[in-house]
Amino acid sequence: MITVVGVRFKKAGKIYYFDPDELDVNKDDYVVVETARGIEFGHVTVGPKQVTEEEIVPPLKKVLRVAEEEDFITHQNNKDKAQEAFGICQQKIDEHGLEMKLVDVEYTFDNNKVIFYFTADGRVDFRELVKDLAAIFKTRIELRQIGVRDEAKMIGGLGPCGKPVCCTTFLGEFEPVSIKMAKEQSLSLNPTKISGLCGRLMCCLKYEQEVYEKLIGKNANSRHYSHNP
Repeated sequence: MITVVGVRFKKAGKIYYFDPDELDVNKDDYVVVETARGIEFGHVTVGPKQVTEEEIVPPLKKVLRVAEEEDFITHQNNKDKAQEAFGICQQKIDEHGLEMKLVDVEYTFDNNKVIFYFTADGRVDFRELVKDLAAIFKTRIELRQIGVRDEAKMIGGLGPCGKPVCCTTFLGEFEPVSIKMAKEQSLSLNPTKISGLCGRLMCCLKYEQEVYEKLIGKNANSRHYSHNP
């Protein structure tokens, strides 16, 4: 068994396991960790626990330290710079006449990279845009195309139920949702009634599906037995 802590880097983002090493790391601490893309600032959402080797993706990265005051300042400065970078990037997109929608901007904690998230209907030739951004920010630039569900997760909003959408509050990962689920739950097949803000089928169709499948299975068995002589 291996001792790990679960860390999120975005609200309702995916939880990643890290090795707390000899540090006293607890749930709801903020930590600085080493990741595949560099040093990052994250929130401990799962306190120390034992897992099997099958539950981790090796090599397991370590928690470098529990966040200190300077780390919080750096994190906030990065968020402020990301807001400024959003405006600059949007201006450049307009100048180049690119058919893409800028959704979010993120600085890595160590400032080694600026990531620009966008949506587009097709492929976009953004080579000149990257050159402009690299000249302005003097660091590595990454433009990452995302889907409409990821866009909704980043932007947020209220769902048809009147509450904040699940993907921005607690849903760490998207699960497959199908029209078959809506049929089995006797819901209207009107797309406007079973679609979320992203225009895709609502994630909450998944929540009760297991119960409906059990009920459908029981009813099918009952009909089968009732036809026996």
